[in-house]
Parts: sequence; structure tokens; C-alpha cells
Amino acid sequence: MTPFDTRHLIGDLVVTLDVDVLAGAYPDRDLPPDPAPVVLARHGVAAAATAGLRAALFDMVSGNDEVLASAPGNWVAVVPVGSLDLRDPLGAVREMERLAALGVRGVRLFPDEQGVEADFPSVRHVARRAAVLGLTVLTGGDVRRFWRPFTGLGLRVVFLDTHFYHLGDFLVAAADEPGFHTSTRLLNSPDALETAVGEIGPERLLFGSRSPYYEPLVPLLRLATGGLKPDETALVAGGNARRLLLGEPA
Repeated sequence: MTPFDTRHLIGDLVVTLDVDVLAGAYPDRDLPPDPAPVVLARHGVAAAATAGLRAALFDMVSGNDEVLASAPGNWVAVVPVGSLDLRDPLGAVREMERLAALGVRGVRLFPDEQGVEADFPSVRHVARRAAVLGLTVLTGGDVRRFWRPFTGLGLRVVFLDTHFYHLGDFLVAAADEPGFHTSTRLLNSPDALETAVGEIGPERLLFGSRSPYYEPLVPLLRLATGGLKPDETALVAGGNARRLLLGEPA
């Protein structure tokens, strides 16, 4: 992948917080040529809600401590998100409690990477405790299955893998669950963003790129050139994420 400056393509769009950023390595993938801060800075993204793959795949405590120690550098600011291992639900709850005490406001689930299905008891167990602790949950997985364990809890959930093919299913579920939100990463059809805003409002969409493992240009261009109003775009481009993960007013 050849890096190039996209700012002339995205115009005046400013992403104040990308909700889907990873630090670290997958054991079965090559490392991207550039880490997420470099990739995001190249595209004008100001801050990254960052979760650690070490915590998700190997050791929760030491991996999350690595992310917590990430200081704002010369490229983008880091908003730490705790990674949980659903294969260890008891340990995941202890880790959530530790992170909440440290002021972390969001945790991330990796069901696909961990081989966890939506109906495993661990998912509902972790969801219940996250609701009690007032944490926002960022979760991967097919939204058509993973909406179920998060229902009826008053929980704030961001579905990170909502594909535009499955947008209708998300919108139906979200109509009954005001805490359900979605990343825009895969909502790249001609009218996906506009349809979602028309059905549930701009407050339920968050820009995500999954940098550095995915290229942020496509979701950036879709948001910059779509039919949303400027105030709606600002919410999607970071305002909603900052409300959920930093406690800032909408």
C-alpha cells in the first residue's frame, strides 16, 4: 500500500475521535508498514480510541497496561479502551472492574478472534457487568447474532462490524435498544449513512477505521462526500465517540 495525502479528497472533514483503532500484532498476520498513529495522522484524524491485541489474545492485564501507558505523541492522542478475553469471563469481569477504577470508560470484545459465539454464557455475563459499571462496550462480530446478548440491559454498545448488507437488521434491533450504536467502517453503500441517520438519528453512528489493519480512506471519503448535514457529520466524526468514551456533552 502506497501512502498518499488524502486531505484534498476529504475536504474540511475533521475526525476528532476514531472509535476503532488497534495496537499490537495478530499472531497470524504481518504487521502493517505503519502503526495506527502514523496512518491516522496522514488522514487528519486527531484522536484514536485504542485497544490492545496483546490484551485480547494473550494477557488482559499486561496488554491493557501497555495501552494505558500510551502517551499522546506527535501524531494523534490515545483514548485507552480495555480489551477483554471472553474465553475467561471471570477474569474479564475482574479486569473491567480494575479498568473502571482507573477511569477507563470503554471496553472492547473480540469474539471472532477468540472463537466465541453470541450465545456463549460469557458474553451475557460480561455484558451485564459492563452495564452495572456504566461502561461502553465496543464489540466485533456479526450484528445479526451479537445484538441478542446486549438487549434489555440499558447498555451502550457500539457494533464495530456492521456491514451495509446487514444494516437493516441493525436498524431493526436499534429501534428497540436506544443504547445500540454502530461504526461506519463498513457502511459504504451509496445511501447507508443517510438511511441510518434517517431511521435512528446521527447520534447513533461513530466513525471507525480499524487502523492500521484497514485503510481509513474509504470510510473517510464516504463520510466527507455523503448527504449528511455539517452538524450530523461532526457527531459521526467524533462527537458521539467523545460522548461515549470521554463523557463529553453531545
